[in-house]
Amino acid sequence: MNWNDWILGNEAPIRLSFFIGIFAVMAVWEMLSPRRILTTSKSMRWINNLGLVFLNTLVLRLLFPAAAVGVALFAREQGWGLFNYTQPPFVLAVIVSVIIMDGVIYLQHVMVHAVPLLWRLHRVHHADPDYDVTTGARFHPLEIILSMLIKFATILLLGPPLIAVVIFEVLLNATAMFNHGNVKLPFTIDRILRLLVVTPDMHRVHHSVEDDEANSNFGFNLPWWDRLFGTYRDQPRGGHEEMTIGIHNYHDPRQISWLSGILLLPFKGKITGYAINRREWSNDEK
Repeated sequence: MNWNDWILGNEAPIRLSFFIGIFAVMAVWEMLSPRRILTTSKSMRWINNLGLVFLNTLVLRLLFPAAAVGVALFAREQGWGLFNYTQPPFVLAVIVSVIIMDGVIYLQHVMVHAVPLLWRLHRVHHADPDYDVTTGARFHPLEIILSMLIKFATILLLGPPLIAVVIFEVLLNATAMFNHGNVKLPFTIDRILRLLVVTPDMHRVHHSVEDDEANSNFGFNLPWWDRLFGTYRDQPRGGHEEMTIGIHNYHDPRQISWLSGILLLPFKGKITGYAINRREWSNDEK
């Protein structure tokens, strides 16, 4: 068995091991040093949010059994993609591939805010009334499928090494759980860390009910994209302890916290008055 075959055969256990390990660390950290007092039942949210994670995992394995690493292997065998065609140094190809794929995730995140139809799907993530490690994996199955198809297209165009795809997937899952953690970091450490990775305080701003704050800090892993494209916001106006998490007018637990309501949420309501890229806020707006 060669190296690529080993990666293909062990991709799922590798990702699962990192998921369980990082999740456990963040869950304990949240208990020992919480950043905010939760406003709703933690047990109810965790049961439903993790139920959604299980459902999404099942759907992806049924629809895409080879996952992203299988597409990378296919691209390599066909000679498709930039790096399969140009064959740069291996380490350079790995590093650049991870950075480019992360940039695509940033652009995808902006897109699901910018397109009202896609916002219907993405608002499942934002409608969570509290913010903790489980929020990082709370996405509607249709958005997960869309995300996977975008990832496939990126891999076919880029032709990244298989190990780069695995590293990216592990980093994306790990940092999503980290930056959605309800954990307290000393201010100085946060300022240093957010030069290299999206921190909980940085990303929490994105989950504010206020439109201008929710339309900022789109990065999940690398923090540079928001600064580069002008979507960076340092802190929420109301402070992290006092800011309101969620979406205006979405408060019914049956709709935003129960699994059945979460799955139906994209199909309810009208698409009106959506304010993507609104960067201003006035004191008379609530």
